[in-house]
Amino acid sequence: MKAEEGFQQGPGSKLDPQIVGNVGLYYCCYKLSLMGWNVMPTARNARGVDLIAYSYDATRLVSIQVKSLSKRSAVPLGASLDKVMGHYWVILNQVLATPVAYVLQPAEVTALAKRQEKDGKVSFWLDPPQYEQDRFREGWMRIGHAGPSSQL
Repeated sequence: MKAEEGFQQGPGSKLDPQIVGNVGLYYCCYKLSLMGWNVMPTARNARGVDLIAYSYDATRLVSIQVKSLSKRSAVPLGASLDKVMGHYWVILNQVLATPVAYVLQPAEVTALAKRQEKDGKVSFWLDPPQYEQDRFREGWMRIGHAGPSSQL
């Protein structure tokens, strides 16, 4: 059975965005755990970062914003770039099939964001060509291992 077969919906139906978000969130936890991090999701739907990860000896701590997409699409950033926070952003697309991760720093997100104005309403987006760069693709090592390789 293919991974995505468990997520098949009827014709024209769409998987709940909360489920798509959960898939990406826990996939990110899984990947970071393999790198030696202790990872904790934060309160869901609360303003702030999605994950806190700390090293085995608690000398390193990183906060991560996770954006999960069911397909290759733009990441909505909201009406301002004030919500771009944390140490890293992990954008995961195609999470219902084979997830592809892009790891960026907040300054990179804001620098690459596109501003759109329609009917006097401003919104910001991160289009796929901006985040789907080789330097970000599967860039887990940008975050790094949590501790000495002898401990992993």
